[in-house]
Amino acid sequence: MLDNKNIIITGAGSGIGRATSLLASQYGANLVCVDLSDAVQETVAEVVKQGGKAIALQADVSKEADAAAYVQACVDEYGRLDGIYANAGVVGGGKPMLELTVEDWQRTLGINTIGVFLAVKQTVPIFTAQGSGAIVCTASVAGLRANAGGVDYSASKAGVISIAQTVAYQLYGTGVRINAICPGLIETGMTKPAFDRAKERGTEERIGQINPARRHGQPAEIGEMACFLLSDRASYVNGQAIPVDGGLSASHPWVFPKQ
Repeated sequence: MLDNKNIIITGAGSGIGRATSLLASQYGANLVCVDLSDAVQETVAEVVKQGGKAIALQADVSKEADAAAYVQACVDEYGRLDGIYANAGVVGGGKPMLELTVEDWQRTLGINTIGVFLAVKQTVPIFTAQGSGAIVCTASVAGLRANAGGVDYSASKAGVISIAQTVAYQLYGTGVRINAICPGLIETGMTKPAFDRAKERGTEERIGQINPARRHGQPAEIGEMACFLLSDRASYVNGQAIPVDGGLSASHPWVFPKQ
């Protein structure tokens, strides 16, 4: 599906980014794995162990110079750039609205929203010059409707959705596509506190019960969607915010039936 595609994945040190890196490699991609954490080296080691090609780069996705550097690293290493998955993100301030500070907002928006904008800004000139390219962004169901995250996190992910929709039209006729994935509750390091609290209360089996699938998701389930959208198989998918959430966002609030 991704044979000989040269792809950048941010937030590749863990969770969805690591799972997507491993899948993309299995589908034939050559990778530049980006993360602020040195755990990105472990991701690359796993990719190489399974026979893939990848290089690691530590970077702060909210800084323009770092974004330019990871894009140039891909071109220098592989000679071409075919796609980018702007996945890096943080959970936000994790506080009630009135306790959030300006600094909380700046960090959340800087990584979750500005980081996506910089990925777009730095790759679009390359993609438009060659007449092709795929941009995928991690948004969230929290960017679609309320009650899936804090106000700063939710606003930052709504911004990602808007970037995907707006940029799709700004790239009219260029052959470049951009889409956003909206994960539901996925078991990652970022959501670990919620899972830990459920384990402490003995209610782990109830996690994810309010969606029709009656479970939470795994990082690879988001990775599969990302790989599809990065591939030529998604050639007619553009400007979309696609939920991968077990059906959670399909409904208005409801009371699930007692079993």
